[in-house]
Amino acid sequence: MSLAAIQSRLTAACAAHGRTPESVQLIAVSKVQPLDRVVGVLDQGHRLFGENYVQEAQAKWPDLRARFGAVQVHMIGPLQTNKAKLAVDLFDAIHTVDRPSLAEKLAKLAQTRGSSPQLFIQVNTGAEPQKAGILPNDTDAFITQCRAMDLAVQGLMCIPPEGTDPAPHFAMLADMAARNGLSGLSMGMSSDFEVAIAHGATHIRVGSAIFGARDYG
Repeated sequence: MSLAAIQSRLTAACAAHGRTPESVQLIAVSKVQPLDRVVGVLDQGHRLFGENYVQEAQAKWPDLRARFGAVQVHMIGPLQTNKAKLAVDLFDAIHTVDRPSLAEKLAKLAQTRGSSPQLFIQVNTGAEPQKAGILPNDTDAFITQCRAMDLAVQGLMCIPPEGTDPAPHFAMLADMAARNGLSGLSMGMSSDFEVAIAHGATHIRVGSAIFGARDYG
């Protein structure tokens, strides 16, 4: 697979469901990828990337931003509260607001800085005990709580359980977003992003299909 192949699939999925390709942002997930692969994708003109680890992003992206200009980097992995200050300086968006303590920390940082990255609330649509995220039954109340702290939540994010049909999870997330007046839907990865686009995804997260398999060493 390649960046061009993924973009072609994205365009076809949008056409099949009456959407424009511009309505879906492709996040190239560059975590644990060799620098030359990331540079290769930047050289092709792509400018939106996703990272899972604050320290890795801190080591990689300041230099690449200086070199390539208007690059956006989104945090798509779990965020420790004690790394929140670094994160708001590094990332244009955080997709994993998954608990009240993190929301409170981000709210304080936003008040201090006078600005905030775009924020997505992670919803544990499968209610999996080992997975982060707000439980579906608690999501409406958590959105209200975030708004009471003046956090400008843009949308919702989910990672459906492995080995299950993702469509009901994407539909659930879209319904939650709609009833709370949220426009952003961060959902869909390499294996299921066409299904996510069919359900209204605005951000899809694709890694190894663009960069190649990761080597965790």
